[in-house]
Amino acid sequence: MQVLIVKTSSMGDILHTLPALSDAMQAIPGIRFDWVVEEGFRQIPTWHPAVDRVIPVAIRRWRKNWFGRATRQQRGDFKRTVQQRSYDVVIDAQGLIKSAALITRLAKGCKHGQGCKSARESFASWFYNHRHEISKQQHAVERTRQLFAKSLGYDQPGSYGDYAIAGRFLSQPPADAGQYLVFLHATTRDDKHWPEQNWRELIKLAANSGLRIKLPWGAEHERLRALRLAEGFAHVEVLPQLSLQQVAEVLAGAKSVVSVDTGLSHLAAALNKSNITLFGPTDPGLISGYGQNQYACLPLAGNKMADISAQQVYGLLQQQ
Repeated sequence: MQVLIVKTSSMGDILHTLPALSDAMQAIPGIRFDWVVEEGFRQIPTWHPAVDRVIPVAIRRWRKNWFGRATRQQRGDFKRTVQQRSYDVVIDAQGLIKSAALITRLAKGCKHGQGCKSARESFASWFYNHRHEISKQQHAVERTRQLFAKSLGYDQPGSYGDYAIAGRFLSQPPADAGQYLVFLHATTRDDKHWPEQNWRELIKLAANSGLRIKLPWGAEHERLRALRLAEGFAHVEVLPQLSLQQVAEVLAGAKSVVSVDTGLSHLAAALNKSNITLFGPTDPGLISGYGQNQYACLPLAGNKMADISAQQVYGLLQQQ
């Protein structure tokens, strides 16, 4: 069976889709997947053993100049690529009008997605041949597992979901594996940031552990923050800019991870790494880390990130 997945973003949502592929592999021998994903995340689907082909899409970039000559050419190339194969099933796991109208509609195959009461944007369900109502009162990983089970016609396993990527990275750990911590300090929303003073206090406390601390970053302002956090601490290393593959390799070798609510936190969960995720105004509820050894750290009082103390986080770190 050949299946096309439409799940373009974000990083956490893409990672949350992986356990559904693992379920399908066990239920349907020989099943293979192609996957349409935003170009910036194209590496992630390649990590799963059931994925044959990754088809990058650039809607985020194209919409800046939708009718420009170069964009029209790239959109045409994308359409031809998607239509090169006919699929037994097309699963739109994004549940948005843009994914349904701009991608799923183009694909050749029987189209499945969430029903109007379940999809993130109800109108998206109009583009599907088969609509499945999926309870919203469960973790995002379980919702996607249920969507795949209903779309492909098997019973959803009762076991915990398996991302099936940890072994890829843990089989060849870095030379210093287990000798360092990773602090994921970068996120997109200002109210999800932990104050730099708190990070520096945690870095100071962690010096007693004898472990080094590694600080990854993506954008220039994140690199500058990492440099400020590391200033004056000999046990802290600001990493060079890394690909997602390289970040995964660093996370796989960490003893533990401390993170804010960000996509890389979900990558740590997918790798089964001990991970303490800090939540302030956002409710971890049904979007917290799904995996082994995942801990949500909330303020003991208040609901701001600044209300989480370095001592509180370090206490959790010492228990890992």
